[in-house]
Amino acid sequence: MQRVEHVMSFPVSLRIDDDLDALAEQALADRVFAWLREVDERFSPFKPDSEVSRLDRGELAPDGLSDDLTEILGLCEEYKAATGGAFNVRLPGRKLDPCAVVKGWAVQRAADLVAAAGVRRFCLNAGGDVVAAGGPWRVGVRHPEEADKLCVVLEVGAGAVATSGRYERGDHIVDGRTGLPVTGLLSLTVVADTLTEADATATAAFAMGRAGVEWAASRPGCEVFAVAADRQVIRTPGLPVATAASA
Repeated sequence: MQRVEHVMSFPVSLRIDDDLDALAEQALADRVFAWLREVDERFSPFKPDSEVSRLDRGELAPDGLSDDLTEILGLCEEYKAATGGAFNVRLPGRKLDPCAVVKGWAVQRAADLVAAAGVRRFCLNAGGDVVAAGGPWRVGVRHPEEADKLCVVLEVGAGAVATSGRYERGDHIVDGRTGLPVTGLLSLTVVADTLTEADATATAAFAMGRAGVEWAASRPGCEVFAVAADRQVIRTPGLPVATAASA
């Protein structure tokens, strides 16, 4: 079964390769996409009635937040501290924007729903960030300058892959320490056990610039592939690169 919907401003595809009957697969997919739509309504900074927007306007007290938003903001503070302030969802003069954590957190929760239903082999792809189980799955990482090419293909058995870069939205990632767009990297990909970790680490590391590559590589369970602004490719020794024999 494969199903694709546009949610949270990007395409999300769910593929299930398992022995569920068609009705069970459909019901499970309905739950996955309903959850992602719920997250978008609750935590998007671009929706005026979301919990994030209401908090940003001062309409909610910090002790009156949902458990989910409390968890998300806690993760944001964790990555802010770990990067010395380079990763910051509360930039001066801008709205509160926890999207860099919300996406990976929400999609990982969706993947957990699939796994909890007993599905052993599946792949959930959210705008190029992937959670997979029951692999091997081959995950291509887009070339940061040539949209029709890949710069590496990874092989993932179970885990997640996330990429931060400048090629889709330009210089949109800002170093919270300087308030300036980050230009030291073209793209940075992280492989980790969960998409919560992979996505937040990729964005946080990108916000640190070139130094973020080493920082991300030092995170437990993380492997890194990065392309610097001077086109140098940096990869960690344990990066699960696919081989011709695994094709």
